[in-house]
Amino acid sequence: MTLSLGFFHRHRSGALMSRVLNDVNTMQEGVANVITGVMREGVTALALLGVVFYRNWQLAILAFLAIPLTVYPARTIGKRIKRLSGRSLEKLGDISKILQETFSGIKVIKAFGLEPRVVAEFNAVNREFYGFVRRTIKYTSLSSPVMEVITSLGIAAVIWFGGTLVMRGAMTAPEFFSFIAAMVMLYTPVRKLLSSYNVLQRSLGAAERVFEILDEEPEIRDLPTAVALDTAQGEVRFEGVSFSYQDEYVVRNINLEARKGEVVALVGPSGSGKTTLVSLITRFYDVSEGKVLIDGIDVRSIRTRDLLRQISLVDQETTLFNDTVANNIRFGRPDATDEEVEAVARAAFAHDFIMEMPQGYATCIGDRGVRLSGGQRKRICIARAILKDSPILILDEATSALDTESEQMVQQAINNLMANRTTFVIAHRLSTILHADRIVVLEKGEIVEQGTHRQLLEAGGLYRKLYEMQFDAQQRQGSGDPCPARE
Repeated sequence: MTLSLGFFHRHRSGALMSRVLNDVNTMQEGVANVITGVMREGVTALALLGVVFYRNWQLAILAFLAIPLTVYPARTIGKRIKRLSGRSLEKLGDISKILQETFSGIKVIKAFGLEPRVVAEFNAVNREFYGFVRRTIKYTSLSSPVMEVITSLGIAAVIWFGGTLVMRGAMTAPEFFSFIAAMVMLYTPVRKLLSSYNVLQRSLGAAERVFEILDEEPEIRDLPTAVALDTAQGEVRFEGVSFSYQDEYVVRNINLEARKGEVVALVGPSGSGKTTLVSLITRFYDVSEGKVLIDGIDVRSIRTRDLLRQISLVDQETTLFNDTVANNIRFGRPDATDEEVEAVARAAFAHDFIMEMPQGYATCIGDRGVRLSGGQRKRICIARAILKDSPILILDEATSALDTESEQMVQQAINNLMANRTTFVIAHRLSTILHADRIVVLEKGEIVEQGTHRQLLEAGGLYRKLYEMQFDAQQRQGSGDPCPARE
């Protein structure tokens, strides 16, 4: 949870879930097995070792000459088990990924009739996983016979030499049989200790994958000199900001200022860097060049928890949790009272439909809010943002994928949310940002135009082109002009 957003973009959620569950479980089994095995079998082996050396040190040395011979095959088999364990856990992560994507995307899979394809994909990955597990079992099972054969050589040498001593009268038969009994008993814990070595190798294969995550350093971290910020005024300024991802610039040389309470709309073609630009305000990513300032303070100089307290986000993806309506609204402020929750729900035009639900605010909305419509989910997210009461607001396609009626209600809720806040609005529907204080047009990561709706239409640049394309598309659909008559 301390890692940066970029980490989660680079790693599949199913693979991360597998490392938390399967890999850690493999480590747990290994640690438990090794600790109990070393304690129990180690103490037993040491006690029996004292007995055999007490009985006859010459025979004891001869018996243990076979032990070094087991080191090479044990290490070779152990290395293969470790490698195969890592590969099998990797495939188990792929299985988790398929399951996670399948269950979360089941509606699309059903709609397109893709069940056979998903099953075939699962079977292919599962068969690869089975292959690694089978080979791991083979090498684990092979280690025991190999050790048995090698240690039997030591036993045979002891019987031959001990029998010679008995025949010469240098050792009595009861002493010899007593030594043989202790030696045979000693080999049992030794074999178990060697078996624990294989379990340890499996655990090490899992541990490498777990510690790979634990050793990952957050890309975004507070500076030692980071300052606290109680309540910001809401002035945001970009000074020569550029950001590159894997040596490719996504935004370049951005100079922009949003004054307190101002509404700044970001428009432009897909891939022009709009979402990336606002992500630099929240420090989801750090700028490659330049700086982003809030109230004149570089965001990198503000403690992260204080910075995020100044910003509310309503994303195009309505992220809700399998909990009650009230708890989803409280997500940004867990200590909010029931009265505060109801007040923000009314401001977001969500109170009426919430009260129509079976248990009102105590109704569980299901996984990802599946029991709500798109407009209802969006209004819950807006209520959550209102409750957080941050001076800076980011709306990323907040009215996307909604029908006309839902969009109107959501837009009214957004108007309540934007009151007295510095607001950045990302919108493809230009009809939703006509009254913005300033419209900033991005193309290929650079600002190509900015001004009011009227000024940009008169300029006849990219904004006018985008506006006319949407206007013509609406006219063809027979829904009328989405915007006031063209000035």
